[in-house]
Amino acid sequence: MSTINLGRVIGGGLLAGLVINISETVLNTMVLGTQMEAAVQARNLPPIGGEAIAGFVIFGFVLGIGCVWLYAAIRPRFGPGPSSAACAGSAVWFFAYLYPSTGMALMHMFPRRVIAVGLVWGLVEIIIATVAGAWVYSEA
Repeated sequence: MSTINLGRVIGGGLLAGLVINISETVLNTMVLGTQMEAAVQARNLPPIGGEAIAGFVIFGFVLGIGCVWLYAAIRPRFGPGPSSAACAGSAVWFFAYLYPSTGMALMHMFPRRVIAVGLVWGLVEIIIATVAGAWVYSEA
């Protein structure tokens, strides 16, 4: 069994993170921007500023690296390719998107429609990002 190529994990992860960050920017500005602003105002929270955005961008890249690392970890068992990357992306989606969003929905932190759109968008986003990052990954 071969070892994980960490250099390629980071390279592919940065590409995956770029896809995630671009997608999240489109989602949170063009698709759900108005609804998100209303939800933040309804809870008397300050507008989302530069510090929070910087944190989201950094963690978007960290999430991308995690996706490609998981792909590299399951690749020996599932085989290389987009279907294995989609499996890895789906697992990340469950833990990074579905589980926390369910908690937010149960606590009524955001409107359920906003959460639902974010979940569906996130599933597509994370699978595409993981497939893109997996394209860069190789064990050699």
